Amino acid sequence: MKAFNNSELIFFCGQLALTLRSGISSLEGLSLMLEDSPGGDGQKLLEQLIHEMEQTGSLSQALESAKVFPPYLCSMVELGEQTGRLDDVMESLASHYRREEVLSRNIRSAVAYPLVMLGMMIAVMAVLLIKVMPVFRQVFEQLGTQMTGFPRAVMELGGVLGNYSGVFLVLAAAAAAVCIFLFFTEKGRSISSNLFNRSVFTRRLAEKIACSRFASAMYLSLSSGLDVDQSLEMTERLVEHTRVQGQIREIRRSVAAGEETFAEAAARTRIFTGAYTRMLAAGFRAGSLDEVMKQISAQYDEEIEERIDSALGRLEPTLVAILSVAVGLILLSVMLPLLGVMANIGG
Repeated sequence: MKAFNNSELIFFCGQLALTLRSGISSLEGLSLMLEDSPGGDGQKLLEQLIHEMEQTGSLSQALESAKVFPPYLCSMVELGEQTGRLDDVMESLASHYRREEVLSRNIRSAVAYPLVMLGMMIAVMAVLLIKVMPVFRQVFEQLGTQMTGFPRAVMELGGVLGNYSGVFLVLAAAAAAVCIFLFFTEKGRSISSNLFNRSVFTRRLAEKIACSRFASAMYLSLSSGLDVDQSLEMTERLVEHTRVQGQIREIRRSVAAGEETFAEAAARTRIFTGAYTRMLAAGFRAGSLDEVMKQISAQYDEEIEERIDSALGRLEPTLVAILSVAVGLILLSVMLPLLGVMANIGG
């Protein structure tokens, strides 16, 4: 069985949190979920979890043995069982993965939209060059004239595309296969994530996303009863951004050695911007570090959404303008000489 995605994790954590809030044990909650299960892999998984819990009495061990839940979730569930706050932990996990899903959806939109527009542009250009331009070539031949310069180059390009259309179709299919690999397979998503983190165009946005995930995970860990060092240890495994991961490691080392407080180490490593660093310092002094981390994560999410919306808002008219200009140039390259020939014939 494949690993759960964010939507499945949201549903599972939310349903279990609801039953726990009602005073029902986690084992009984899984049994109720099994009764409502439509069957298939979901039913088999719930049966496996129930069987494992009957043997061990531990939900975290049952989740870990299923091998479809992320290690972070299993660790947080274990913490919830130890502290007697499993209902709070499951509800917080549902909120955490809901935020992750929103981020992932925004990122997919930011990447998929330009690819779709680019594909449409290529398709329109190909139709013009392969299907429309040969018609104009025949008209010019019937009129007994030859084209020169840019119009002739456009005509020849259309001929090349038509002659080697099979090759270009294979290349298009290969490009589609690469996109499917990058977006719909685990290894591909890892590669695309690394490209997203390192690209000049998306590097700043990737850093903001990593900082948001760090703040969200710290809030969840701290509010569940972990101390700062334990929270940093778990969060370091969750964040995939190399630079931010290194900053978390440095903060953890400094805090563990007693050299600095968490707020001081965070300020020195510059994991957050100046305004967020001041918020963190104030929250640390007031003893409300978890709530401050929650606020920082929420504000980062707003910044990320605004940046993605702004980028898409600029990209859409730019791509439309490029397509319009390209189509206009192709048509004018043949229409103007054709009008000239027609005028000479009429004169």
